[in-house]
Amino acid sequence: MDFEEQLAAGQAVPVDGWDFSWFAGHATEERPSWGYSGLLAAALGSAAASLDIETGGGEVYSRALRAAERLPDRIAATESWPPNLAIARRNLEPLGATVAHVDDAAPLPFDAGAFDLVVSRLPEITPWAEISRVLAPGGTFLSQQVVHGTNRELYEFMMGPQPIDTVPAAERLRAGAEDVGLEVLDVQQESLRVEFFDVESVVVFLRKVIWTVPDFSVEKYRDRLEALYDHIAEHGSFLSQSRRALIVARKP
Repeated sequence: MDFEEQLAAGQAVPVDGWDFSWFAGHATEERPSWGYSGLLAAALGSAAASLDIETGGGEVYSRALRAAERLPDRIAATESWPPNLAIARRNLEPLGATVAHVDDAAPLPFDAGAFDLVVSRLPEITPWAEISRVLAPGGTFLSQQVVHGTNRELYEFMMGPQPIDTVPAAERLRAGAEDVGLEVLDVQQESLRVEFFDVESVVVFLRKVIWTVPDFSVEKYRDRLEALYDHIAEHGSFLSQSRRALIVARKP
C-alpha cells in the first residue's frame, strides 16, 4: 500500500481493548525474559482471592486464569475506561470474576486485607497505599510495568527530544513498595526490541497506546508519518525499544 492507503487503513482498525494480535505481520515486540503470564498463572493457582488493577480488556488476566491449576475463590478486577470495561466483563465474568469501574487514581472499593494476590500489568498509576491496604498479611503484589522512556525512539521521531527521567525504574518501584511497608522479593528491568514494518502499524499503535504521543492524530502528525514512511521504505522497518520492569512484593 502507498502512504495514503496506509494512513486510511491505520485509522480504520478498532483499538478498544488490550489485544495486540492485529499487529502480527505489521510489527514485532520482544517479550521480557521473566514471562509475566506464566508468573501470573502460577500465582493465581495458589491464591484464595485475586485482584487485577487496571485490567484493560481483561485479556491477560482471563488467559492466566484459564491456565491456572485452580481458580481463586474470589476473582476481581478494576478498569477505568468504559470501552475496555465492557470487554473486560465479557472476558472475565464467565470465569466468575467481578469487574468494577474505578478511576485509576481513585480508592479501591474493597475492604482492607481482602486479597492475598494483587496484580497489575502495565498500570498507568500504581496506587501503592491502596495496594498495601487491600492486601492480606502475607499477600503478594505482582506487576509488570512500563518504564519511562519506553518507545522513546518512536515518540522522539514524532515529537522531537523529550525530558528524560534519570531515576532507574527498579529504584523507583522498590521505593514505592517499601514506602507503604511492602517487602520487595524481586525487581527487574529490561529493554526489548520493537520493530514496525509499515506506517499503518504505527498509526494503530499510537491510537491504541495513547500515552506514547499524547496529542496524536493523523492530521497533526502527517508530516512526521510521511517521514516515517520514507524511513521504512529505505531501511525496511523502524526500530524502537520497549522498556519493561517487574516487581514482586509481599505484605509482612
